[in-house]
Amino acid sequence: MVSVLLATFVSFSCVARTMGTRLFDRNLAYSSPFANAPHLSHDTRSLQARHVQFVKRQHQLDDTVSSNGFTDEHYPTFYGGDFSSSPWIYNGGVNFTHSESSHPVASGDPLQDSILLWTRAVPAGAPPDQSIPVCVTFKIFDNEGLSGRPLDAGDAFTTYDVDWTLKVEANNLQPDSHYWFQFSDCTDPDIVSPVGTTRTIASPDTPAEEVNGGKPLTLAVFSCSRYQDGWFNAYGVAAHNTSADFFVHLGDYIYESLGDGAPIGRAVAGKELATIADYRQRLNQYRTDPGLVYAHQKAPWITVWDDHEVADQAWKAGTADTNDTSVGCSFSPSGACFTDRKLAAVRAYHEWMPIRQVDPDDKLRIWRNFQIGKLLDLTMLDTRQYDRDITDLYYNTVIKSIADEMNRSLMGSEQEAWFYETLSNSKARGAVWRVVGQQIVFTMLNEDDGLDVDAWDGYRANRNRVLDHLYSNEISNTIILSGDSHANWVSDLAHPNQTVTYDPITGNGAIGVEFAGTAVSSTSTFGPGISPADANKLSARYVAANIDLQWSEGSYRGFFTLALDAHQANATYWAMRNVSTV
Repeated sequence: MVSVLLATFVSFSCVARTMGTRLFDRNLAYSSPFANAPHLSHDTRSLQARHVQFVKRQHQLDDTVSSNGFTDEHYPTFYGGDFSSSPWIYNGGVNFTHSESSHPVASGDPLQDSILLWTRAVPAGAPPDQSIPVCVTFKIFDNEGLSGRPLDAGDAFTTYDVDWTLKVEANNLQPDSHYWFQFSDCTDPDIVSPVGTTRTIASPDTPAEEVNGGKPLTLAVFSCSRYQDGWFNAYGVAAHNTSADFFVHLGDYIYESLGDGAPIGRAVAGKELATIADYRQRLNQYRTDPGLVYAHQKAPWITVWDDHEVADQAWKAGTADTNDTSVGCSFSPSGACFTDRKLAAVRAYHEWMPIRQVDPDDKLRIWRNFQIGKLLDLTMLDTRQYDRDITDLYYNTVIKSIADEMNRSLMGSEQEAWFYETLSNSKARGAVWRVVGQQIVFTMLNEDDGLDVDAWDGYRANRNRVLDHLYSNEISNTIILSGDSHANWVSDLAHPNQTVTYDPITGNGAIGVEFAGTAVSSTSTFGPGISPADANKLSARYVAANIDLQWSEGSYRGFFTLALDAHQANATYWAMRNVSTV
């Protein structure tokens, strides 16, 4: 039997190398976010070489060594062949329901003709040799019954190198349309994932009145889901009880910290995150939450990160407890310094999230824009990880004294220039709305303990530059979406404390509005467990003290939806009764 395997390998070695690399390459998790940085990404040629070397090793074994039921018939059968007897791919069964999760599929970053599809295909039982990949088939259909010819289909490999994650791009889709997709085991098509639902966005030139078939387009907006603080009921409520077309996450999808969630069944596994294994384990655990799992299955997601996807109070050169000094590398038993920690976090995020690499030459860039017909531009910013100047690290009390410095930036010069150009282009192309998804509260908020210099209040010149660009170019209908603060806020967009041209009673003179949402589960900054009545007293005081602020609420965990049509925008805030139980 072994001699037959060798003869087949030699005969088809060129075909095997070409086809095998293609199947590795189709899984975007291997390259993203390091597509043009081969020293950081997974080299699929090396993976394929390792794969081929395994077959050579098998030839060197004695005939009495078990081959685990593998026979030949391998690469020439790709794209429609029978994998059930292949010796070069794992055929021991695939578990699409890792851990307690029951719906491990997701989609994201929709374009007018394509969408990213995601799953995790864990080998059932004992894992195979590291050289043996799992082969997964994906199919996407235009009907819920998955009948007829799929609009796109294909096979791709995944391995332990990317934590068994699989991220593929489905093409050949129509704009502004709904789709259903499913994954299966290449070696056994009866082993399938749950069916996911997704959709594309309208083409940029679609009239605003025709986007989404003339119905309001609805975004469900989330931030700050800390596992140990409670169950992610907000995700499930949004998936079951709203008509949201897209789920927008503004960051803090995971937290690097531990806490004490055991009393409510939310004990966090592992340690404070530092290594690639740490971040993968935490993402895996978060994806066992039933609300989050179901929400990923029901709609495409558009996401950005905040600080906790890496660590608390992250900026471009460190976090609250880590940097690249000897002291900053000692926070973890792993000895991971900040740069190592950040790259590990970024890699794990791109493995587990259905997000595109925006620029092959820029591994940290997730700021991007979605032109959704003439109805809106959805512009997603990174005010945290990309090029943020130093923030409040708790011990550096000088930040308040430099908050007005003209050259301080949350985004960095490149992203900031791109943002202004995107806003201007949106107006020039005739989009009705400019919706800006970003991490932190934009409006000036003078709370009881002063200004939060980790928010835009710590980068006031940068905020003024944004407002100046909007006003000087008469770019109206701008809506800023914010998270991070663990409370709800609604504000007019206007220069802080400027009432000469802005009327806070009527809203006249405002250039837009900010909708800031509370946390999915993270504890209220108004106080842990604060009652609605007590929170409302604080809110009334904050509204009175801040001219632009129109409404505030700080007791409930939840999310909000934003429904847009050609004439109006409506935000609806959803409050969870509790997060201590499902």
